[in-house]
Amino acid sequence: MATVELRFSALPEHVRTARLVAAAVARRAGVDEAVLDEVRLAVGEACSRAVGLHQSSGISDPVRVTLIEEEKQFSIEVGDEAPRSAPGDNAPGAGGDADVDAEEDEMGLAVISGLVDDVEVTAGENGGSIRMSWPITPPVTLLP
Repeated sequence: MATVELRFSALPEHVRTARLVAAAVARRAGVDEAVLDEVRLAVGEACSRAVGLHQSSGISDPVRVTLIEEEKQFSIEVGDEAPRSAPGDNAPGAGGDADVDAEEDEMGLAVISGLVDDVEVTAGENGGSIRMSWPITPPVTLLP
């Protein structure tokens, strides 16, 4: 099992680099070429979401992207350090911007779910993560 870990400052200009690295590692791992655009888009959306959460929470820790090649699947986990409470548990007086942020967050998760069949989202007081997985196409062996 090969693992690549990428950490970057929570700045929008670094999201493109994360997308390019994810696509390159996915290609090397054996993810089907037809799916690589979906990998790029999903990673871009997940990283943009993490950057936004860090910036809106004033967190200076880096965003984490872990790329994991397993025997039959390739997984990418995008992690953030932004604490979140249970859904519907809004702080008193939090309306306005908090509502807009929640809508953008839901939209981003909907886009990711539309691009990736196997998605797992976790969130808690220590941050959250989005884990996305794709099947690996086994290499074709040609007989002489």
